[in-house]
Amino acid sequence: MAEKAEERVQRALDSFLVEIPSWGFPDTGTRFGKFRQPGAAGSVAEKLSDAGQVHALTGCCPTVAVHTAWDFPNGLASAEEVAAEARKHGVRIGAVNPTLFEEQCYKNGSFGNPDPAIRRKAIEHTLESIEIAKRVGSRYLSLWFIDGSCYPGTANIRRRKRWFAECLAECHAALGEDQYLLVEYKPFEPAFYHTDIADWGMSFLLSKAAGPKARVLVDTGHHYQAQNIEQIVAWLLDEGMLGGFHLNDRRYADDDLTLGSIDPYQVFRIFHEIQFHAWDSGQRAEIAYMIDQSHNLKPKIEEMIQTVNNAQELFAKAALVDHAALSRFQERGELIDAEECLRGAFSTDVRPMIREWRRSKGLPEDPLAAFRASGYMQRVAAERAGRSVAASGYC
Repeated sequence: MAEKAEERVQRALDSFLVEIPSWGFPDTGTRFGKFRQPGAAGSVAEKLSDAGQVHALTGCCPTVAVHTAWDFPNGLASAEEVAAEARKHGVRIGAVNPTLFEEQCYKNGSFGNPDPAIRRKAIEHTLESIEIAKRVGSRYLSLWFIDGSCYPGTANIRRRKRWFAECLAECHAALGEDQYLLVEYKPFEPAFYHTDIADWGMSFLLSKAAGPKARVLVDTGHHYQAQNIEQIVAWLLDEGMLGGFHLNDRRYADDDLTLGSIDPYQVFRIFHEIQFHAWDSGQRAEIAYMIDQSHNLKPKIEEMIQTVNNAQELFAKAALVDHAALSRFQERGELIDAEECLRGAFSTDVRPMIREWRRSKGLPEDPLAAFRASGYMQRVAAERAGRSVAASGYC
C-alpha cells in the first residue's frame, strides 16, 4: 500500500534537524555599518538563550553552530563552560568554526598565506578548534577561508593550492574518530581576482586530498547567478562527498537572506535531489543542515523561526514527490509529466500537515505567534538594555 502524504511528511519532518548559528543573534550589519536591535544578544550566554527559544518552539534545532574566536573567549579553557551553558538552555554545541579572517595577519590569507609563520598560526588555531569540538561533543569542524587575491600576478595560485592541501591534511589527522571536516567554497569576496577555494570542484579535490573524513560544504548563497545548485548537490551525493549546507537565500551575491525568501523553488529542488537520492540508492546520506544568515534588519529570533518554518515546509514538499512515478517519466522521456510530478509536490500546501506534526510533538502549531506571545523578547530587551555590547559577531 502506498504511503499516505501525511505519513511521508511526518517521516520527513522526524528526520529533519536544522542547526542555527550563534552569530545570527547579536547585532550585525554590512560593510557600511551595523544596525542595532533592542535585546540583541551580546554574550555567548545570551546567544545560547535565544537559540534555546528557537528550539523550544520549533523542536528541530537542537544544536548551535559557533565561532571559536567569538564564542570561546578563553579558547579551549572556555569549552566546558560554553557546553554547560548550552545544556542549560536545552541545546548542544554543533559545528565549530575556526575564525580565520578577522586578524590583521590574515590580510594575505591563512592556509594560503605565503608566510609560513602565518600558515602555522592558522593551523594551530584550527587544531585548537578541533580540540574544542572534542570537548563540547561536536562532530563537525566547518572551514571557510577568505584566502585569494584581488589583482593579477600578486599570488602564486599553484603554490597556494599545495599549501591548502598540506594544511588541511594536518588538520584532518587531528580529527576524532567520529569527527568530520566540512570545507566550504565561495567564488569571490573578499578576494575578487582569484579565490583559493572558489567552487565545489576545488573543495572536492582538497577534501579528497585531506583524507576520508573531509566533505564539501555547500553554502546556497556562494554561487554565481543562475548556477544549478541542485546539480552540484546531486553530483556530490553520488560521490559520497556532500557534508552539509549553510542555508540562506540570495538576490545578487552572498546576500545571506532568509531561506526561501527569493527562490523557494530552488531550495525545494535541492531538498528533492537529496530525498530522490535516498530513494534511488536506498541509503540516506548524513548531511549537516545549518543556517547561515545575516539578520541585519528583521528581528533576529523571529527571522530564525521564520527560516526554520520555511525550511520545514520546503523539505516536507520535497517528501511528497512520487519518486517511482518520476523515475518512470524520466526513463520514458515524458518531459511534461516528469516536470508536473515535481511541480505538483511543490504546489501542495503542507502547512496543515506540519501543524499536525507539531501537535503530535507537543509543540505550538505556530512557533512565530507563540514566540511573540511569550514575552521573551520584551523581557530580555529590558534586561539587556544599557549593557555594553560584546564584539561577538561579524561586522
